[in-house]
Amino acid sequence: MSDKHYDALPKAHTTYANIVKSLLPIGNSGKISRDQLPQATYYVDDLHIDQSNLDDYRKICGFADNGKVPVTYFSVLSQTLQMNMMVKEPFPFAMLGLVHVDNSVTQYRPIGERETVAMAVKFDNLRDHAQGQQFDFVTTVKSNDEVIWEGTSTYLSRGKKSSSKDKKSTPRPVTVKPAVNEDGVHSIFEVPEDIGRRYAFVSGDFNLIHLHPLSARAFGFPKAIAHGMWSKAKCLALMDELPDACTVEVSFKLPIFLPAEVELIAEPVAQLKNADDSCEFGLYSAKNDKPHLAGVIKLQADNQ
Repeated sequence: MSDKHYDALPKAHTTYANIVKSLLPIGNSGKISRDQLPQATYYVDDLHIDQSNLDDYRKICGFADNGKVPVTYFSVLSQTLQMNMMVKEPFPFAMLGLVHVDNSVTQYRPIGERETVAMAVKFDNLRDHAQGQQFDFVTTVKSNDEVIWEGTSTYLSRGKKSSSKDKKSTPRPVTVKPAVNEDGVHSIFEVPEDIGRRYAFVSGDFNLIHLHPLSARAFGFPKAIAHGMWSKAKCLALMDELPDACTVEVSFKLPIFLPAEVELIAEPVAQLKNADDSCEFGLYSAKNDKPHLAGVIKLQADNQ
């Protein structure tokens, strides 16, 4: 295992054969030890944002074309490095078995769309879970050695349940749809059947569970499901402008089976004034109120 440096983000098609191979189940169904998680870090030393891709991302998620990088965009860009790490390093889990359960992004200042930055991605924090094991992908974005953005994506690999009694993940609290806040954001909107295919071309995430009902059924889903990071970005795009320095945390709940009608309920971003303030938001099924995601926005020190 060794660190790798790229001059630009690798293209998904350059590792597609390995990605397909990695979708196949692997024989290891036992507990993975911490030292089996690869220690390598993958870098893009001079990352220039593709303006066409950024424009497409803004359009499909609903972000304004304001010269700034949307707070979730580096999570999308880092996925290419993540996929390369999973297929090129001795990664102990099957990609097919991974479930994206949480995502947290922190922006320390507004980031201009023309800035050249450095990105680094690594594995971290392998731990037990009641349904298997979890680990994190940690992404760091720097400008002239200053950290300007950080993100953590948490994945669950379902498998043999651990018998260990320490450091297990606690059960997730039940998410109940709240009453609509008259000062906040309330939006009911349609999620089209082809959103998975459209977002895949923008994000590079061509996981078959998102593309078509037939390919989704092959992996145990009755229909294709929306990308979790699209649903997070769509919620934020429908809300008021975020603070310049903030953290946005999301837990992904039940999948959005396509097509769907969903309901966003969010507290007002304007209430974020002090260090202890937070703004909660959630996305729910418009038909039965079941939760798809639960999120919270918090201020960072630069905004206090």
